Order: sequence, then C-alpha cells, then structure tokens
Amino acid sequence: MKQFHFKLEKILALRLNKERETELELGKAIGTLADLENNIKRTAEEKVLAAAARFGKTHGVSEILSYDNYIRRLDSVKDALLTAAAKADLAVEEARALYIEASRDRKVLDKLKERREKEYRKKASAEEILTLDDISAGRFARA
Repeated sequence: MKQFHFKLEKILALRLNKERETELELGKAIGTLADLENNIKRTAEEKVLAAAARFGKTHGVSEILSYDNYIRRLDSVKDALLTAAAKADLAVEEARALYIEASRDRKVLDKLKERREKEYRKKASAEEILTLDDISAGRFARA
C-alpha cells in the first residue's frame, strides 16, 4: 500500500512555525508584564519601609523631608510603572490574539490532513479488499 502524502504539508509546516513564533512573542510579552508587576510590588514595599522609617526617634526635620521626597519619587516611579504595565498588558492581549489566530490556522490544516488521511486509508482499504477478492476468485477459477 502506498504511503499517504498530504499536498499541503509545506503550508502546514509554515503555519506550525508561525504558531511557535507567536507563542514565543506571547511568552516575551507575559515576561515583560511580570517584570513590571514585580517592580511595582517592590516599589510599594520600599514606600512602606520609607514611610515607617520617616518618623524614627532620631530623625530631624531635614531627614523627614528627605524621606518625604523619597516617597514622592517612589510614587512617581510607581505611576510610570503602572502606565508601562497597562501598555504591556495591551501588548500581551495583542500577542495572545495573534497566537490564537495562528493556532487556529494550524488546527484547520491539521483537521484537513486528518480527514484526507482517513479518506485515503478508507479508499486504500477498499482497494486492498477488491484486490484480495480478485486474487482469491482467480485461484478458484484456476482450480
């Protein structure tokens, strides 16, 4: 029996490659977002520590003002990080949509390949049965 050959195999390979590339891009976007979220968390922890240390017993007015300035700077850093995180979240959603589209395109060809292979196997099996019937009928005719 001949082996099954799918004519669109190269296209399927290209779509599989595109799906892998979009999956990597999605991973990078998720990693960037996770880094930003970690930085936001770290900044908030620094702010809490600075706020707690601001009114220590040995601090003078100038030190308290320095802590206030540091806390304000942490707030501005946090705001910038939140803005960057919102943009990164949008990038993640865009990358996810591209990945889903690439995955769907590949799955369509996979399903088509499976269907064509099933049809091929069914047709080859029917031909094999007919060939075997012809062989056995010829054997009886010769005898």
